[in-house]
Amino acid sequence: MRIAIMMRSADEAGGIGVYARNIVEELLKLDHDNEYVLFYKSEKHLGRYSKFANCRELLLPGKNKAIWDQVTIPRAARREKIDLIFNPKFTVPLFTRCKTVMVVHGADWFVPPYDEVYTTIDNFYIKRVMPLYFRKADYISSVSDYSTDGFVKAFPWCKKKIKTIYFGPNKIFKPISDQQVLEAVRAKYHLPDDFILTVIRYDPGTRNTRKNFKGMAEAYSLYKKMGGKEKFVVVGRDCDHYGEDHDLKSLGIQDDLIFPGLVPQADLPAFYSLAKLYLYPTIIEAFPIPTTEAMACGCPIITSNGTGLAELTHGVSLAVDPLDSQAIADAIKKVLDDEDLQQEMCEKGFERSKIFSWEKCAAETLEIFKNLVNEN
Repeated sequence: MRIAIMMRSADEAGGIGVYARNIVEELLKLDHDNEYVLFYKSEKHLGRYSKFANCRELLLPGKNKAIWDQVTIPRAARREKIDLIFNPKFTVPLFTRCKTVMVVHGADWFVPPYDEVYTTIDNFYIKRVMPLYFRKADYISSVSDYSTDGFVKAFPWCKKKIKTIYFGPNKIFKPISDQQVLEAVRAKYHLPDDFILTVIRYDPGTRNTRKNFKGMAEAYSLYKKMGGKEKFVVVGRDCDHYGEDHDLKSLGIQDDLIFPGLVPQADLPAFYSLAKLYLYPTIIEAFPIPTTEAMACGCPIITSNGTGLAELTHGVSLAVDPLDSQAIADAIKKVLDDEDLQQEMCEKGFERSKIFSWEKCAAETLEIFKNLVNEN
């Protein structure tokens, strides 16, 4: 069969972009029986998969996302004689005879009170178009049970065509013990000897509440007052804006936070390996990739006690109420004061991380493709 993949989401810097780029690579490695046609909206990643003989990469320029999804893609699919269209993000062409599969990365718009985090316009749009995509899609891959359950509650009729398929961290995420590598990264980013780490992209689209920087900053301030000596390293695209949006001086931590900005994936394993603790008590997550990266690198984790965080880090992290800054601070102190607990969390994290892999994700996704086409 000929499988088209909509690569518009590959341009994104966040988790959805990571998903799109990795799932394509793993599908191309795994599947040598079918031909893949990759449709790009921009030239940013065009040619990325040229080493694979089983795919073609085509540029389909367009400014408007809706027109690209609903007009440009169906036309290209007819021209290329496509059997199945796969979108790593939550849309499918509504007017096509091809089989369609899409990936959903969270049902937060349909799960109170988390829907209130989004703007009124976002909620209005999503709650009207998402049912159309769900009815049209022949199958839906969901990144966590939290996401799957949210959509099944919103659309009970979709239960038979939605499935949870976990993905995972890139293979480069593993403990780094080479001191030269660690010290090179430490020097490159001016990292302190002892630090707490978080990896959060600046998120203005959801009023900066989703990533809970405010809660983390307040908790870190409380921890410092308990005698904590570690610095707090905040990694992510435009993350320095968090420091500008919040009054760190009044919290007494303006000199203790470090904002390295966007760090290339190649350097991140060293960050996790150097950190004393990975702090991630965010408000809403369907599949938080950084937590799987931290687990794979042997870094103890503090997360939230709800949404996808509780699911993915079950039995591994110290889970707290993300809205309780004192509880977060107490958890930080509990972990950092107990080396035996740190070691136990590291070992459990290693074991838990084995269930998250791109190879398994690709194999389960390919099985969906085969079953759909074989229905005809």
